[in-house]
Amino acid sequence: MAAGIGAADGGLALLSDGGPGGRWSHVATAPDRIHVGAVEADLFAPLRDPAWGAGTVGLAAYDAGARAATGDRPQVWPDLILARYPAMLSFDHLQRRVCAIGRGATASQAEAAAVRAAGWLAAAITPETPAAPAEAFVAEADDQAYRDAVAAVVARIAAGELFQANIARAWGGELKPQADPFDVFLRLQQGRASPYGAFWRIGDRALVSNSPELFLAFDGEDRRIEARPIKGTRARSADPVEDAALAAELQASAKDRAENLMIVDLMRNDLARASRVGSVAVERLFAIESHPTVHHLVSTVVGRAEPGVTPADLLAATFPPGSITGAPKHQAMKVIADLEPPRGAWCGSLFILEEDRGLTASVLIRTAAFERRGGRWSFRTLAGAGIVADSDPQAELAETEVKISALKRALVGQQSEQVMTVASRGFR
Repeated sequence: MAAGIGAADGGLALLSDGGPGGRWSHVATAPDRIHVGAVEADLFAPLRDPAWGAGTVGLAAYDAGARAATGDRPQVWPDLILARYPAMLSFDHLQRRVCAIGRGATASQAEAAAVRAAGWLAAAITPETPAAPAEAFVAEADDQAYRDAVAAVVARIAAGELFQANIARAWGGELKPQADPFDVFLRLQQGRASPYGAFWRIGDRALVSNSPELFLAFDGEDRRIEARPIKGTRARSADPVEDAALAAELQASAKDRAENLMIVDLMRNDLARASRVGSVAVERLFAIESHPTVHHLVSTVVGRAEPGVTPADLLAATFPPGSITGAPKHQAMKVIADLEPPRGAWCGSLFILEEDRGLTASVLIRTAAFERRGGRWSFRTLAGAGIVADSDPQAELAETEVKISALKRALVGQQSEQVMTVASRGFR
């Protein structure tokens, strides 16, 4: 379905695997209102305008949320992008049905939008898997630079400065002259939709995400808030016995459980800022979630929002996501800024506003950001690891390679020899 609108400005596909928390997928195009820009103080202030209601999709950049801790940083992506979609197709994986949704100032406008959305089904095509759209996947720094950054964080933890920081490394490149970011999305999602997969194009920017991580789900009617932070990773094996052993090893790992628990505590604190006293709880701790290339250790933190709390309030209280910062959160963001160039869209959040003031927001891991210059698309993507007191620099480096593997294959196929090419930018 999404292939029919992928090339359009404003084209949107939020595709779920239909698993836990991923009941809905959405397809849309032709937004009737767009905001792209910087926000000086309250990052989510634009969302407080009632005009940004259900059907609004937004992207908040990581650097915008970290600015209070890190000070002025070069802006490599807009702080906040919003688009409102009057027409949308929403796919319910649980009930196996599709809804053509129309919204408008009048009943006739809403009906016309719903008819327009229904028409997209008639135009749906089955896409072919495109060839690898990029020729190179260029590391911004060499392996040793990342190992040094990990060692620096371990030393700062030993000095009592913090407990954990998520440190990332970056890659970039250009797509071939006739290639498009939507090609990357098709290759990434072919036959194995991720829980929070996404494609979004606004003007000369596009985003492709293969994220498995829920940042926030908010039911505006019963006031339930849910966060599912990921901390702890193992590569998967083609051998079923070895694969099961790897998952069991991850779940039993004292290091990974400690890393996960730190972020659970952080998320409890963040959710408490917008929740009723006594309502924040850990619903599930150290569960294994398995994806095509990795096993993850996932916990679930829930709360009940205070009366009057809006999606904008909830995002403001919790952004950026704790799982990709560290603990204590403010200090971890300072350490990240000391060691990394700006992150841009990566590890920010992509979100959709739903009926009854609901919200679903993902963490933008396994995500590439694209910009078009002179008719050709460039890309940048990152992968990180949570660094704790007993982290081994080489093991953390290997973890980033596992995490980036699916996106790398979507971009350059099996041309793994390209990965080690080093560009001039690096850690500092």
